[in-house]
Amino acid sequence: MKDLEGKVVIVTGGTRGIGLETVKAFLEHNSRVILFGSKEESVEKAKEEIKNLGYVVEGYYPNLNNPEEVEKTIKDIYTKYGRIDVLINNAGMSANKKIEDTTYEEFKGIMDLNVNAMFNMIKSVVPYMKEQKEGVILNTSSMVSIYGQPSGVGYPASKFAVNGLTKSLARELAPFNIRVNAVAPGITKTDMVASLPEEMIAPLIKTIPLGRIGEPRDIANAFLFLASDMASYITGVILSVDGAARN
Repeated sequence: MKDLEGKVVIVTGGTRGIGLETVKAFLEHNSRVILFGSKEESVEKAKEEIKNLGYVVEGYYPNLNNPEEVEKTIKDIYTKYGRIDVLINNAGMSANKKIEDTTYEEFKGIMDLNVNAMFNMIKSVVPYMKEQKEGVILNTSSMVSIYGQPSGVGYPASKFAVNGLTKSLARELAPFNIRVNAVAPGITKTDMVASLPEEMIAPLIKTIPLGRIGEPRDIANAFLFLASDMASYITGVILSVDGAARN
């Protein structure tokens, strides 16, 4: 994918799991990658890990729910690089409590990070992508955005919203040559999945015809494809990467 060489790529939630693996994948294709994390310590740790692999990555830790802070950070990146080619909205959090045990504050926190923060990031990059007359916006959805899940209603609700945002913005931004797609991972080996109870995960694994849990690189490869020119006629798609798991 030589067309990704030199592209300026921003990855939120880029300090671990799928996000960090996505950062590595784009660096391997010679993109200029900027990762976002939730705090300075995690960003510095990720940068050090990347450095040990022989790459250099820039890192920021803005409050994604602060529109002014996000807008300033994006402006700084655009000023430095002169363009923003790809935005990957990967920051997110899960939930597994029954609704009667979920507080309003917990539900709101999920929606704030999984949906509202994504809105802030997209709103900040779109003017620059419109100016350069091209761009790619990729969002992390989930298999639960299609099937729901038996508890933790905030998480699937947020991912249903991500799908709606993706499909609608694909139509709105297509005239400006800005493509918007989402990747919907199935069960993947991440810290987020590790925090879920075994009784929730085990039955789901049995639904995977390929017979294995997904690896972070499986998801990163989907982002690579959708960001590349090979997907130049693909927009408004929620790409399932789940081993054909169907609930």
